[in-house]
Amino acid sequence: MAQEIERKFLLKSEAWRDEVSAQDHYRQGYLANTDRCSVRVRVTGTCAYLNIKSATLDIGRTEHEYEIPRADGEQMLADFCIGGRIEKTRYFVERDGHTWEIDVFERENRGLILAEIELEHRDEAYTRPEWLGEEVSQDPRYYNVYLARHPYSEW
Repeated sequence: MAQEIERKFLLKSEAWRDEVSAQDHYRQGYLANTDRCSVRVRVTGTCAYLNIKSATLDIGRTEHEYEIPRADGEQMLADFCIGGRIEKTRYFVERDGHTWEIDVFERENRGLILAEIELEHRDEAYTRPEWLGEEVSQDPRYYNVYLARHPYSEW
């Protein structure tokens, strides 16, 4: 079973921008959201993905992701998504053997910037960059599925 262990943080400075090694633009929407799981389609560059993630409020969640044809992803975004869409630019920062993913949200979620780190196990050590702020891993408001229905601009 696929297990994602991810921690989310707010940022307290823009210093991370000096360390960016790559970036990508994401457009995504939700095909389903139940008390058990969410089903998301994400389009980026030349690829698209279908993602199924457990709806647990925890740093560890079951997740399955499958690459699909980009044209199919575009059609799913246009025809099947519930709630709003998420648009963001993801920046990648390499630090001490880990990759930080910094999401700068756009459109209705403009102003929100989150940093995420994926870990191999729950108690894995990692270096906490000086630009990292408060941890929000346990706050459901910062999950993309929530932001699609309750944009940051409306908080």
